[in-house]
Amino acid sequence: MVELAGDAALERLPSLLAEDAATVWLDLASPSPAQVASVGATLGLHPLIVEDVLEGNQRAKLEASDGVIHVVLFALTHGRQFVASEIDFVLGRGLLLSVHDDGWDPRATHHLREGVPSIMERGPDHLLWALCDDIVDGYFPFADALGDAIDEIQDQVIVAATPEALHGLFALKRELMEVRRAASPTREVFSQLTNRDLPLIDADEIIYFRDAYDHVIRLTDELDNYRELASSTLDVYLTQVNNRLSVIMKRLTGVTVVLAGIGAVAGVFGMSEAATALSGGESSGFWVVTGGLGLAAAVAVLVLRRIDWI
Repeated sequence: MVELAGDAALERLPSLLAEDAATVWLDLASPSPAQVASVGATLGLHPLIVEDVLEGNQRAKLEASDGVIHVVLFALTHGRQFVASEIDFVLGRGLLLSVHDDGWDPRATHHLREGVPSIMERGPDHLLWALCDDIVDGYFPFADALGDAIDEIQDQVIVAATPEALHGLFALKRELMEVRRAASPTREVFSQLTNRDLPLIDADEIIYFRDAYDHVIRLTDELDNYRELASSTLDVYLTQVNNRLSVIMKRLTGVTVVLAGIGAVAGVFGMSEAATALSGGESSGFWVVTGGLGLAAAVAVLVLRRIDWI
């Protein structure tokens, strides 16, 4: 049982692989293309697997070929935004190869904190489960944070549908998409690990992968619920905006009714003098008409306020 890491240990790899009883874990952190190509040639990996490891930008997946299983998962970290880091695993007979960047430390995972030997002595497939299970468990804090953020945005939208709330909602939807993009395909990966007949996965290890599969199902269900909540929050925002617009239009209509009525009567008297202000003389008639307009406007305002139009 040997754990390998670093350039110096690569020289021992061929001799260790020749030992039937050896269990080897080769961990490459931010390796150079030359290191990946060298390891791929030593292990006899298919050129497409080496190419996938070098290029990155893969989708979470599982591929079994040439006596090895290639698993791609994503670990999530959070700075100013969510960042998904690709992690490649290659499981072979007595061997586990892991390739990742420096942002993810496999020895800091909760299964390996008490030591690597206790995990490795159960075989490389158990080590694969330990690392994959920690990656899946790492999704839940991000999902919980998204759920809390959605609740906060919903409260903001209900109180006031402001542009700031809309900006926060769209930022939240982008983060939710990032988490779903990393986590959702993982469901298919664990489905294949538990349901396919893979010689490299011991029958006693299936129950461990099935437990991780249950976690992924619960996680994806939560993310789907959060996506629906985010969409419904956007609908609430649009409804709030439309309701506010309707209120504004009602108030403008009410003001228009008052002013248009005054303008119409004033226009009639201005154009025709209305028989010299109803034959009361221009001076007295002007004040009678003005007072009547003021009284009519006041009545209109009271009526419109009663029906909540102004």
